[in-house]
Amino acid sequence: MHNDLDQIEAAFVGTPLAGLPIGHGPLGSVLVADVDPERLREAWQAADALVPAIGRLPVLVTDDDDAMTMRPEPEQGPSVSELRAFVGAARTSEPWLAYRHHSEDHVADEGEVEYHARGAAGVDLMTLVSDVVLPTPVPELERMLYERLLTNTDLHAQVLDSVRLVTQFDYWYTPDSVLLMLLPTTDVRACAYWVDFFGALTLEDQQELAEVLAQWRHRWDARLVASWGTMLQFQVGRRPTPGEDAWAAAGQLKALAPNLELSRWEVAVALSAGDAWFVHNRP
Repeated sequence: MHNDLDQIEAAFVGTPLAGLPIGHGPLGSVLVADVDPERLREAWQAADALVPAIGRLPVLVTDDDDAMTMRPEPEQGPSVSELRAFVGAARTSEPWLAYRHHSEDHVADEGEVEYHARGAAGVDLMTLVSDVVLPTPVPELERMLYERLLTNTDLHAQVLDSVRLVTQFDYWYTPDSVLLMLLPTTDVRACAYWVDFFGALTLEDQQELAEVLAQWRHRWDARLVASWGTMLQFQVGRRPTPGEDAWAAAGQLKALAPNLELSRWEVAVALSAGDAWFVHNRP
């Protein structure tokens, strides 16, 4: 295992990770300390590019948790059979039954339509739903708003200007102290075994999160960059196209991120114009 650290240090030469302190982390992981908070994406991208060489998926974490400290000796991680069982359970899970935004069950009446039509950014879309029959389920109202917004160039541009920041890297949270955690796996589903996220506190939750990570990687090339406990941050390689793709992605993001303060139609607009997804789920 010490040779493993030596090989990783050698792979880091010529990257933003070169020369940083490195040691054994929890459950078979490796920790890289003193990552510059101003260069988080560069550090993560360097580690991500090295996955074929070092056989470890990277994720940025903080040292707020006492568990995130370097060990003098490697700590035993899950066995091969345990991790295989975890991945198998993730494959058969139904994450979008477990992760579901509370607004999916709400009905909007006359006094609430304006609230939904303004969204969090405050762009007034009341003219788009002046003919809606009330009361109406909130998901149907939001879908109508989004579909009609796509046909109104001026209003769409206003909404995009108001919400595009939430899918840009500048919107991400940046802790004062950052570690790079190198997980002892290259399996996207398996990496959820090590991810500390408020939205996945039980083993079953972790398995459902594992399936989310796999689905998002397959469909959007969404790669988990950071886990800050109540927040997850993703780099996205394939933006959802406006329409059905963006609407589906927005629904999933809102389900996983109940504290993302945008309406689903606003999220759908933003997702087609950015490469950084932000998940927020807190007590």
